[in-house]
Amino acid sequence: MTATEQRPLDVIVLAAGAGTRMKSDLPKVLHPVAGRPMVGWAVKAARSLGARQVVVVTGHGAERVEAALAGEGVTFARQDQQLGTGHAFLCGAQQLPGDGDVLVLYGDTPLLSEDTLRGLLQDHRAEGSAMTVLTGELPDATGYGRIIRDETGGVLRIVEEKAASPEEKAVREFNSGVYVMDARAPELAARIGNDNPAQEYYLTDLLELYRTEGGAVRAFKLADPDEVMGANDRRQLADAEAVMRRRITQNLMREGVTIQAPDTVRIEDTVQIGRDVVLEPGVILTGETVIEPGAVIGAYSVVGSSRIASGAVIRAHSVLEQASVGRGADVGPFARLRPGTMLGESVHIGNFVETKNARLDQGVKAGHLAYLGDVTIGQETNVGAGTIVANFDGVNKHQSQVGAGVFIGSNSTLIAPRTVGDAAFIAAGSAVHQDVPEGAMAVARGRQRNLEGWSRRYWGGLREKVDVKLPWLSGWLRKD
Repeated sequence: MTATEQRPLDVIVLAAGAGTRMKSDLPKVLHPVAGRPMVGWAVKAARSLGARQVVVVTGHGAERVEAALAGEGVTFARQDQQLGTGHAFLCGAQQLPGDGDVLVLYGDTPLLSEDTLRGLLQDHRAEGSAMTVLTGELPDATGYGRIIRDETGGVLRIVEEKAASPEEKAVREFNSGVYVMDARAPELAARIGNDNPAQEYYLTDLLELYRTEGGAVRAFKLADPDEVMGANDRRQLADAEAVMRRRITQNLMREGVTIQAPDTVRIEDTVQIGRDVVLEPGVILTGETVIEPGAVIGAYSVVGSSRIASGAVIRAHSVLEQASVGRGADVGPFARLRPGTMLGESVHIGNFVETKNARLDQGVKAGHLAYLGDVTIGQETNVGAGTIVANFDGVNKHQSQVGAGVFIGSNSTLIAPRTVGDAAFIAAGSAVHQDVPEGAMAVARGRQRNLEGWSRRYWGGLREKVDVKLPWLSGWLRKD
C-alpha cells in the first residue's frame, strides 16, 4: 500500500439548507428515502469508505438533524448564517485534524452510490490529484455549473449557469458539487472571498485556489448522472424513493431472495433478508426487520422491526410490529402481532387474531378471532375462537399466565390477572375470574333456562310491524 493510499479520509456532509421547496416543517435532509433520512445515506456512504471522521454541517433545524444522527458517531458543526457552500465547508473543516483527504458530500443527494464514491477516491489517489471533481454528462445540463477543461483534459474552471457564455452553456459535462481534496483544503477554503452579486462564499472557488498553488485538478465522471439527483421537493423525493426501491429489490434478488412482483413491494434499506425468502406482491418491510432464510411473507403484509425465523409463513394481509416469529410458525391471514409478541416454534396464529406483549410457546394454536394481550401461554395450548384476555381495567394493564396443554373453549374471557395451570380446561363461553388449578375444568357461565312460548308472546306484541317487515315470522305466528 502506497503512502497516498494510507492517507486517512475525512468527510464533510453539508446539511444546513432550509429546503423551502419541500414545503415542510421537517428539515429537508430528514425526509426519508427507503427508511433512512436523506442525510443518513451520506453518513452511511462515508462509513463504507472507512472515513476517520464524519462532520455534518447543520443550520436549518439543526437540533432536529443532530438528534436524528445522535447515534451515528458523527461530529456536528453549526452554520448559523447561510453564507454559501464555501462558508459551510469552512465551518465543518474547523473540526478536522487537517492531515487527510477531505470528501465533500451533501445531505440531500441520497442516490450517490458507495461504488461511485469508492471509484472517485481511488482515482483521486491513483492520479495524485490535489482536487478531484465528481462530474456527469447530460444532453442538456441546464441548471448546473459547467466543467471547462484545458487542452490536456484537466479541469480549468467551473462556470455557473448564470455566468456562462452561450458556448459554455452548450457544454454537457456538469459539476455535481461533490469533491475530494488533499489536506490543504481547509487552509485554502479560508481564502475564499465573497466578491459576487450574492456576497456568498462559493466552494467552487477552491478549484482556482488549488491551481494557483500548482495543484492538479481532475474530474471523475459518473456513469449514471441520476446518482447526483437532488431531492428538493416532494416530486423529486418520490423519484429518489423509486430509484432506491429498485436498487434494493434488485440487490436482494441477486442475493437469492424471490420477489414475485418487485415493483409492488417496499423494502427499507435497514431490513435484512436471507436467501430463499419469498416475498409475495404488495409486501412492505420496514425498520430493523430481519427475515431468516426460507421464510415466506404473504401478499400485502406489513412487517415493521420484527424478526421472522427460518421456515415461518406470514400469510396475506397480516400486520406485524416489533414482534418475533419462531421457526416453522404460521401467522394469518389477517392477523395482527403488536409490540412485545413472541411466538415460539410451530405456533399457529390464524385469521383475525391480535396479540400484544404476548409470549406463546411451541405449538400453541389460536386459530380464529382472539385477542391475547399481556399473557404468557405454555406449549401446545389450544385457544378457541373468540377468546379474549381482558388485560386492562381502565387504568392499568395486568399480566396473565396460561400453562402448557391447556384447552380454552370458544368465546371465553380471562379476566386478568389470571393464572391457569397446566392441562386445565376452560369451558366454552366462560368468563374466568378466578385462577384455575392444574388439570381442573373451569366452568364460569350462567345456568341455561328455556322459557317455552316466549317468542310467540314477544313477537305477537309487535304483530303489525312483523306483518310488514318479517313475512316468514308472520307466517310462523299464524300456525296453530
